Amino acid sequence: MNIDFNKTDGLVPVIIQDEQTLEVLMLGYMNQEAYNKTVEENIVTFYSRSKNRLWTKGETSNNFLHVKSIALDCDNDTLLIKAKADGPTCHTGARSCFQTEYNHNFIFELQNIIHDRYNNPVESSYVNKLRAKGLNKIAQKVGEEGVETVIAALAETETDLINEASDLVFHLLVLLREKNLSLETIAKNLESRHK
Repeated sequence: MNIDFNKTDGLVPVIIQDEQTLEVLMLGYMNQEAYNKTVEENIVTFYSRSKNRLWTKGETSNNFLHVKSIALDCDNDTLLIKAKADGPTCHTGARSCFQTEYNHNFIFELQNIIHDRYNNPVESSYVNKLRAKGLNKIAQKVGEEGVETVIAALAETETDLINEASDLVFHLLVLLREKNLSLETIAKNLESRHK
């Protein structure tokens, strides 16, 4: 990558974005050494302007940022890193240093929670109980919630519709996981059909 570190006295801004939800998690700075370490270790390392040294995100909190991709902007002086975060990114304990009114990407986080329940079953979790009943029951729940969503849209309150639509989306996410599919697969399909 032909990064122009000379434009800004040896440092370039680096935007960190969640690799799945695309939420902006933080902004930091890298010099050539921090960039090289990031590429070598696949864990984000910044140059700390306040500490005047390299700083690996997570070195004290264990909330590392695992690099999934690196892109350079058109002027060769800003990086975009898509990463998988081990935990909250912000030092305050928030998921992002940029707080929004609500998490616009919670549906992707919910997909991750469901995925985690599949990989690390919790006996009392609803996902675990539903999964134990098998594919037919999971598919049946999607059908039931679909019908209930239609009924709510035609004859019930807005709150009822929101609740039923939420149940439908949740059960659809479980069904997709059961079939080893993801929202990304659906999004790519929708995008290709839009063209």
